[in-house]
Amino acid sequence: MKYILGIGTNIGNRKENIENCIEAINLTPYTDVLIRSGIYETEPVGYARQQNFYNCNVLVESQLEPNEMLGLCLGIESAFGRKRGIKNGPRILDVDLLMAEDFNTHTKNLTVPHPRMFERRFVLQPLLDIFEDGNAFGTEFKHFIDKIEGQEVIKKEEKIDYEII
Repeated sequence: MKYILGIGTNIGNRKENIENCIEAINLTPYTDVLIRSGIYETEPVGYARQQNFYNCNVLVESQLEPNEMLGLCLGIESAFGRKRGIKNGPRILDVDLLMAEDFNTHTKNLTVPHPRMFERRFVLQPLLDIFEDGNAFGTEFKHFIDKIEGQEVIKKEEKIDYEII
């Protein structure tokens, strides 16, 4: 199954945090990052008194089931030392399961597509790097970008297509 994961960080070396997160995903058996969107510097949403984030999305192919993919995301965050304190506050790493190919759910532990992704420019702008037509897994998302006020995003690095060996 293919997944879109959102990666964000605003503590420490933000670019290195993203690179190390992608490496951790790729170290997971039967799981490969196929594309990394550009990296965007983004203003914080919700709690403003913190450093800007670096955000990107990755297209991942994996044999993991959606709940297992969520567990992978949470495990990687924990391994990086993520502490959950202030809601929407500073974090060394945030890895969100945004979308799963041909899969939708709304349970206590997992909602796919991510419930707030269509309100966040830092999710949708990088998603355009991967799905240039504005349609991801049959979901039209491009029109939501124009409805978002503020939330400036600045592209810091171009997308990468990974070669799977």
